[in-house]
Amino acid sequence: MESFVGYAAQLESPALTGTPIIAQHFDQDIIGDTGTMLQGFYESGQLWAMLIGVVLGYGFKSFTSFG
Repeated sequence: MESFVGYAAQLESPALTGTPIIAQHFDQDIIGDTGTMLQGFYESGQLWAMLIGVVLGYGFKSFTSFG
C-alpha cells in the first residue's frame, strides 16, 4: 500500500485553478512523417517480412478453406 501514499495529493491539480486550454495547435507534416516512417519500415526489412506474411497467410487460408 505504499504506492498510494501521495494519491490524494495528486487529485488536487493546479491546472484546475489556472486558465483552461481549449485548443492546441500542432505544426505537423503528416505526409513527410509518413514518408519517413515508411522509409524506416523498408530499411529495417519489416516490409519484406510483412509481404511474405501476407502471401503465406493467403496461401494458408486458401489451402484450409472449404469450397
